[in-house]
Amino acid sequence: MTDIGRVVVVGASAAGLTTAEALRREGFAGLITLVGDELHLPYDRPPLSKQVLLGTWEPERTAFRDDATYQRLEIGLRLGATATGVDLDARTVSLGSGDRVPYDRLVIATGVRPLRLKQGHELRGVHVLRTLDDTLALRAALAGSTSVAVVGAGFLGSEAAAAARTLGKEVTLVDLVPVPLSRQFGDELGGWIGDLHRDHGVTLRTGVGVRKLLGDEAVTGLELADGTTVTADVVLVAIGSKPATDWLAASGVPLDDGVLCDTTCQAVPGVYAAGDVARWHNERFGVSMRVEHRMNATEQGMAVAKNITGDPKPFTPIPYFWTDQFDARIQAYGIFPPDAKMTVAQGDPATRKLIAHYHHDGDLVGVLGWNMPRELRAARALLTRD
Repeated sequence: MTDIGRVVVVGASAAGLTTAEALRREGFAGLITLVGDELHLPYDRPPLSKQVLLGTWEPERTAFRDDATYQRLEIGLRLGATATGVDLDARTVSLGSGDRVPYDRLVIATGVRPLRLKQGHELRGVHVLRTLDDTLALRAALAGSTSVAVVGAGFLGSEAAAAARTLGKEVTLVDLVPVPLSRQFGDELGGWIGDLHRDHGVTLRTGVGVRKLLGDEAVTGLELADGTTVTADVVLVAIGSKPATDWLAASGVPLDDGVLCDTTCQAVPGVYAAGDVARWHNERFGVSMRVEHRMNATEQGMAVAKNITGDPKPFTPIPYFWTDQFDARIQAYGIFPPDAKMTVAQGDPATRKLIAHYHHDGDLVGVLGWNMPRELRAARALLTRD
């Protein structure tokens, strides 16, 4: 570590903060600067679409650490600062203020940006949900709303639809795919999640896209591709995201649906990536992956810190993620290719308690549990067998 005096982490995220803290645990005594474009201290995102949106948590509860912790660890915070570029030769990060922050090692942890609808997104009452401020704006809008449309039935959209329905709103969940979360878990399991939503009073309009948002100044609903309309005074657009890499376009950092890294999460000499923005080759599964889940952000941040301070090693996690919707907690380990075959190994879908196995090319690559956490932990061990 003799050549490393300064580490700059761009992204005051779970991955960014974990990297900074892990650097200190690994014995790094140099300067650490954590750059974030929000004014909030780094905070946890999974509660935004659940506890914070429901109002059971106040915003301050999502903060990872207090001011004193950053002072004790001597982590310099540059909040409200937008990174605009990187000079790989000079080893500096440019900020929107005009400042240039020098580094010996750079960690990119800028996460993703939500996609938006092409038409009507500027209407009052149309929201995305990525940041804490997004969540608070949506929570305030829900308080005065009657009918809510959620466009996108992935993790975020399904969770937000469940939260809005729990708050007593009339909720319509819209997606081009036939069932919720089918891209993540396949049509059969996605169908069971759709049934869960219907049983709680959510109206599903799946298998049809959105033609346009309706309204003059404020949104009044959606026109769907089949010509029908959905009434809504609040619309959440949750149609996916893209890696926040625009600021790197002219930098020379390799980009391909994220920051393209080797097996050790290094993109180019001295530059690493962690969290939602990182794409790397996972040797365990033999695939290139980019994982937008909370636990990967933590694990990858720790791995990057170790690779900066010690002998680099491949990052080979078994991805873990979860979703909470109504009374269902669905947890999963592994990968879930679109053509994987799903079988129920334990439990019964009718009781909404089950363990599912996903096989791909003859190999077990993923296990999923629905309200069976203890059994899922045992099932995870099957993924580690040679």
